[in-house]
Amino acid sequence: MGCWSPVDAMKAYLRTLQLCEEFYEYYEEEEVGIEPMCVEYISALAAGNRARVMVDVEPGCMSPSVIALAAAARQTGGRVVCVRREQEAGELLRRQAEGLGIADVVECRVAGRPGEAVERLRGVDFAVVDRGMGEEDCEEAVAAVDAGPRGAVVVVSNLFDVGRRSPPGAAPAGGRTRVQMRGRSSSVVLPFGGGMEVIRIVGRRGDGDGGRRGKRRTFVVYYEDRETVHEDCVDLE
Repeated sequence: MGCWSPVDAMKAYLRTLQLCEEFYEYYEEEEVGIEPMCVEYISALAAGNRARVMVDVEPGCMSPSVIALAAAARQTGGRVVCVRREQEAGELLRRQAEGLGIADVVECRVAGRPGEAVERLRGVDFAVVDRGMGEEDCEEAVAAVDAGPRGAVVVVSNLFDVGRRSPPGAAPAGGRTRVQMRGRSSSVVLPFGGGMEVIRIVGRRGDGDGGRRGKRRTFVVYYEDRETVHEDCVDLE
């Protein structure tokens, strides 16, 4: 990830609104999990951070969070890897992605233990993990995220309200994930959309830009005229 890009964030936000409108028309009579007010935020956060390797982990097939990440991927030239436990859910997700026109940036991987599939991905920039799949699987997936040199952002969705998303026998959610065990991470809990925890994982030391010692400052210039929007981003050592 590079410095913050307000242009990418804005464009991904608007594209998410369009895609979600199509999605909700299709699933008009079904429950769709993560609340609408969350997905635009997720898309803007991923695109604004210029995330390229993105992961979505949840028990179902297509969802608004996948759409949000796909919109961000289109903006940043990235891809979204969707990890699912059931083969049927994975196949249905592929068909739905084709129907929404986002199959070029969305791929699906099926794994009995989601954390194992996430662990095989290297240099993850952004991840969304649904706590509705169960507390143990959720924390395993979060712990498995391999952040790139510039770090990663992990969003744990449905933190407090997972009743309709939880599979049989899953424990109810009720607070932060135990990411503190990882070290070199920080998190904040946001109260909207059933609750979400946004976790910032520090990049690996000694690897690319993340290995430099000392502080770095990022200077962003954002301005516009009547016809064009300009953005300059410079890292200052």
